[in-house]
Amino acid sequence: MDILRFITAGSVDDGKSTLIGRLLYDSKSIMIDQLEAIEKQTKNREEGDIDLALLTDGLRAEREQGITIDVAYKYFSTPKRKFIIADAPGHIQYTRNMVTGASNSDLIIILIDARHGVIEQTRRHSIIASLLNIPNVVVAINKMDLVGYSQDTYNNIVIDFSKVAASLGLKKVVYIPISALDGDNIVDPSTHLSWYDGPSLLDLLETVEVEQYSNLTKARFPVQYVIRPQTEVLHDYRGYAGKLVSGIYRKGDQITVLPSGLQSRISAIEIGGKEVEEAFAPQSIVLHLEDDIDISRGDVIVASADQPKVSQELEVLLCWMGNKPLAEGNRYLLQINSRLVKSIVKEIQYKLDVNSLEKQFEPGTIALNDIVKATIKTASPIPYDAYAELRVNGGAILIDETSNVTVGACMIQ
Repeated sequence: MDILRFITAGSVDDGKSTLIGRLLYDSKSIMIDQLEAIEKQTKNREEGDIDLALLTDGLRAEREQGITIDVAYKYFSTPKRKFIIADAPGHIQYTRNMVTGASNSDLIIILIDARHGVIEQTRRHSIIASLLNIPNVVVAINKMDLVGYSQDTYNNIVIDFSKVAASLGLKKVVYIPISALDGDNIVDPSTHLSWYDGPSLLDLLETVEVEQYSNLTKARFPVQYVIRPQTEVLHDYRGYAGKLVSGIYRKGDQITVLPSGLQSRISAIEIGGKEVEEAFAPQSIVLHLEDDIDISRGDVIVASADQPKVSQELEVLLCWMGNKPLAEGNRYLLQINSRLVKSIVKEIQYKLDVNSLEKQFEPGTIALNDIVKATIKTASPIPYDAYAELRVNGGAILIDETSNVTVGACMIQ
């Protein structure tokens, strides 16, 4: 049974947590003790209704304020498919949290309040979906019950969002009118929306095509640890441990170690302490090479026939997550997989205006949640692939050297 990873995003009070609660509730994926707990805590129990949003709003601060601050993950399954849901924050100052949940998602559900239509935060989340190359976009037009299930309201929002989707190059976009609170079109088709002839939300989630999550063509193995026991029994043992992020490795394959460019062949592959003939992503393995060459944590072992780019200057799209402003000349640690190097922001080329989607070439101050195109210079060469081609080796983060806080998410171009 395959797994669909998806994220819900939208503005504050668009109903994201309620939508996930409704999915879990109507698909019979809530444990009895969970149901009893939220029935006791719900605000509306006098009226006979339960607050389904409590299923995902787990943090005390979230419950007190009625908002979602962190990304909450939930798991459920139906006879057709397993699901991992990430519930992203709605407030603008927490948009940075969404990037983490969206980076591994196969699908995004962008909720729009039928009363308000397409707003700034809708555009912001759509831009992030575009930048992160999320393959499938579902626009769930929620709270249709509050606009009298109006087809005209639905059509107007579809027209407005279609313009945003076209400007961002979003291709697989599906529109569904729903009411998360009342369950309209969540699991079963709604009689209130008889004019809509598309699938319910769960039908779509169960049938949407999931792209192959692991790329098996480009062989990339970032070394996390060099194993050298140097005991009497394992005197000459030298293994390179890590997670195979993409591709397939076989015993005897010609490999190149980057950024040094040294070459060798694979003499053995271990998984769980046992030798195997081949390994594939996303397995955790230990590689042994025929030659004793200098390899350390952060180096990348790649197939010699298909190598990534290596450079000390990276063109990136950067989602700024720091509370302090970003400026040219600022220094940070850049991490891509297990490789950590010192870096400097050499140039900020432009900032994306989330309202007009225009490029601002003299952006001024770069603040929290701004999205910019920048050039980053690193202290040593970085092996990388373009994010659009291979997400697992094209995404990086910037880390503040003094606080160790992640302040930027980079998509290498």
